[in-house]
Amino acid sequence: MTIPVQDYAQLALEIKQLGQQIGFADIRISDVDLSRVAPAYQEWIDAGFHGEMAYMASHGSKRYQPDELVPGTVRVITARVDYLPRDTPKNWREREKAFGADAAVISIYARGRDYHKVLRQRLQQLADQIAERVGEFGYRVFTDSAPVMEVALAEKAGLGWRGKHTLLLTREAGSLFFLGEILVDIPLPVDPPTSNHCGQCSSCIDVCPTQAIIAPYKLDARRCISYLTIELHGSIPLELRSLIGNRVYGCDDCQLYCPWNKFAQVAQVEDFDVRHGLDSRSMLELFAWNEAEFLRRMEGSPIRRIGHEKWLRNLAVGLGNAATSMKGDAAIVQALQARLDHPSDLVREHVEWALAQHAA
Repeated sequence: MTIPVQDYAQLALEIKQLGQQIGFADIRISDVDLSRVAPAYQEWIDAGFHGEMAYMASHGSKRYQPDELVPGTVRVITARVDYLPRDTPKNWREREKAFGADAAVISIYARGRDYHKVLRQRLQQLADQIAERVGEFGYRVFTDSAPVMEVALAEKAGLGWRGKHTLLLTREAGSLFFLGEILVDIPLPVDPPTSNHCGQCSSCIDVCPTQAIIAPYKLDARRCISYLTIELHGSIPLELRSLIGNRVYGCDDCQLYCPWNKFAQVAQVEDFDVRHGLDSRSMLELFAWNEAEFLRRMEGSPIRRIGHEKWLRNLAVGLGNAATSMKGDAAIVQALQARLDHPSDLVREHVEWALAQHAA
C-alpha cells in the first residue's frame, strides 16, 4: 500500500465522492464480520426456503465470511444505484397498481438494461480510480454474481435497514435500487449502521399475493412470484398460478405498498430507462413473439436469461388469469390455441391450463 495509515479516512471520503460522480447514489463501507446473521441464514437454507436456488446453499461459510471468499479482504465497499426510470411520474405507484387484466406486468427493475453489466462496469471504474490513488491493491468486484450477502453487508455499512420483506430500505430512497460490492484489502474506516424504521407497519406482508412473506423478515422464496417467474425452471405449482395474476416477470407488490417508497429516487443513469415499451405492453403482444424475436428484443435485458420457453410459460399463466375479467375473450383464446402444438411440454401444459380457465 502506497498511502500512510492516517490518510485512510481521506481516501474513504474520496471513494464516496468518486462513486457519486460515476453514477452511484450512495457508497458506504463495512468490515467483514457477518457472524450475527450467519445462523439465521443457515436456518433459512435448512428449511428449504431457497427452493431451486442451489447456489444459495453452496460455498459453505464463504457466503458470510467475505475474507474467506477473497483472502486478504478486510473491508467491503457497498454501492447503491437507484433504478426507477428517469421519466417516472410522481404518481408511479398508483400507475403500477392500475394495470388492466390484459397488461403484461414486468418488474420495474427489468424494464431497462441488465443491471449486472451496468453495475459491474461502474464498480470496476471505481476500483480503477482507487488504484490510481493508492497503487496496486487487492480487490474483487461483485454484483449479485457470487456468494456475497449483499443486503447484510449493506445494512452493516449503514446504507439502510432490512425491511420486513427482506429487502434493504433507506429513508432517502425506499428500496428501488441495486447493490454492488468491492471487496478490498485496504483497512478503510467503517460507517456506522442505521436503525430500523419499519415500526408496526406490515403492508408488505399483508399485500403479498402468495403470502410468501411468512413472518417479518422471513421469505419463503418458493411462494414468491419473482422466484416462480424467474428462478423456477419447471411447472408453476397449480395452487399458486391463480395468485400470480398478470405478473409475467417478477413482482413489485411488496415495494409498491411500502410507505418508504414514496421517497424512491429516479436513476442517475440512462441504462434503466424503459426499453421496448415494457411498461405498457399487453400479454398478447409479448405472447406472439417467436424465439428469435424474443432473443433479439431482449438483448441486454435481464429477462433474456429465463429463455423463450419460460417466457411463454409465464405469459400463458397470465393469459389464463385474465379469465377473471375477460373470460372467453376471443383474441386470448385464439392466441393460446395457437401454442397448443408448441414443442415444449412445459409450454403446452401451461397453455392447456390457461385455456381451461377460459372454458370453465
